[in-house]
Amino acid sequence: MDEVKVVVAHSERATLRVGDVFLKVDADQARIDIEVDAMALAPVPTPEILWRKPPVLAIAAVPGRTLGRLGEPSTASPTAWAAAGAAIRKLHDAPLPPRPGRAGRDLAEVAADLDGECEWLVTHDVLPADLVTRNRQVAEAALAPWTPAFTHGDLQIAHVFADDDEITGIIDWSEAGQGDALYDLATLTLGQEEHIGDVVAGYGTDVDLDVIQAWWSLRSLLGVRWLVEHGFDPFAPGCEVDVLRSRM
Repeated sequence: MDEVKVVVAHSERATLRVGDVFLKVDADQARIDIEVDAMALAPVPTPEILWRKPPVLAIAAVPGRTLGRLGEPSTASPTAWAAAGAAIRKLHDAPLPPRPGRAGRDLAEVAADLDGECEWLVTHDVLPADLVTRNRQVAEAALAPWTPAFTHGDLQIAHVFADDDEITGIIDWSEAGQGDALYDLATLTLGQEEHIGDVVAGYGTDVDLDVIQAWWSLRSLLGVRWLVEHGFDPFAPGCEVDVLRSRM
């Protein structure tokens, strides 16, 4: 019998692996609807959907290995990172999906959430005030109008698979929708700043690196409390707090 492996689990959802099958358990069926619809529309490799029986979605494993994990040096080649950039560009150039995604939230709402998180981080002595203030200043560049693109919305490196320097699959589409293309590029390179040049080379067009750096700060500031409250460690080497410190 294949061993059951817990890939990720918290109060909102859980993903289990049994052999070559991933079982995604999510009480919010709207997220699963978004994921299924996005994978059908995306012009990039995605997992095969095997079956769906709420609250479970079963998908097949994709070949290859992830580009890496946040907090760990990536062993993927520059060519693989460039291939990821090219795949993301293909996604961003695709016809828009029907709904906004995580990368397409109202900027006023994002700014309000950001200010609230910054206040919480300081008043609860989670992070030094000067660190929070500096990164809040950097994050301001991300709070500017953007042209809608088909975005993945949670394009962390553990969600992108490659084999022989080719992208073989992009997983976890529950946050997909219309959004800021630079949000995806920033998410992919969060904590992997040394690979941004390869990604941009594959993406094939000029990008505003100041906005990507702003998204690094913004995402990290917004993420620290959630990660702590859900049993993750944003203080681990190379993770969100180190990303914030690098802006100093």
